[in-house]
Amino acid sequence: MTDEDDRRDVRSEAEGAVPDEKQTVASAGEEASSGADGGKDGKKKQGSFWKELPILIVVALVLAMVIKTFAVQAFYIPSGSMENTLQVGDRVLVNKIVYRTRDIARGDIVVFNGLDSWDPETEVPEPTNPFSKALRAIGGAFGVAPNEKDYIKRVIGVPGDTVKCCDAEGRVTVNGVPLDERSYLYTDPATHEQNKPSESNFEVTVKPGQLWVMGDHRALSWDSRNHRGDPGGGTIPVNRVIGRAFVIVWPLNHMGVLPIPKTFEQPALKGAAALVPAAPFGAALAIAFPLTRLYRRFRAR
Repeated sequence: MTDEDDRRDVRSEAEGAVPDEKQTVASAGEEASSGADGGKDGKKKQGSFWKELPILIVVALVLAMVIKTFAVQAFYIPSGSMENTLQVGDRVLVNKIVYRTRDIARGDIVVFNGLDSWDPETEVPEPTNPFSKALRAIGGAFGVAPNEKDYIKRVIGVPGDTVKCCDAEGRVTVNGVPLDERSYLYTDPATHEQNKPSESNFEVTVKPGQLWVMGDHRALSWDSRNHRGDPGGGTIPVNRVIGRAFVIVWPLNHMGVLPIPKTFEQPALKGAAALVPAAPFGAALAIAFPLTRLYRRFRAR
């Protein structure tokens, strides 16, 4: 390689470095300019956020109301009729979809509307001014204020069940199967004495479309036992059930799920319950079988 070639190579590298350096400087300037514009854009975005905030709040409220109406709703516990399971002031979430996928089960804790059939357990004073009324309505909608027309009880008997109290050991029986209710009946924290399953004797056969419900604090709860003189004989209509309470969300020290007690999982009870949905399914099979045979004959032709 000649000296001239060496000089040419060096010159080419130097010439190539100059445009790169200029480009680098230009890029830095453009970034600085972009950063200044970004500050203006940031202010614009911040301003637009505050303008959009009321819309976001309205959308959030609408979504919350839709969820409350069709899926999950919060409820405030105003009385001690479900102690110790639920305390006064607890907030529970109620699943409003579950009974579209399965039947109401014994042991479920349900919220139902009893305005036309049961008298309120607690009297809530009516607000005296429009502002208080508005707050009360919003609070009731989101489960942070009491609602005197809705009740929460435990389902003991479903349609077709015979619920009776008491057997020789003082237990409530369902279709002759005794319930062990010690896991959820109210226990006095001072004396550690537990409520009896019932102070009064009763026997009732639950009619179709009805439920027999009782509170866990039997000595305090005004439930199906106390409404036997009503047209429904103390039972409540299935179609007035709002949903199943499945979790306590407030206060934090009382948070927890609300499962079905194990006593309702007794095989004898499960067998009785299984007969109810099996009847329409068996009828469907009885109809489907001959229709299938006719269809096969038609296809064979």
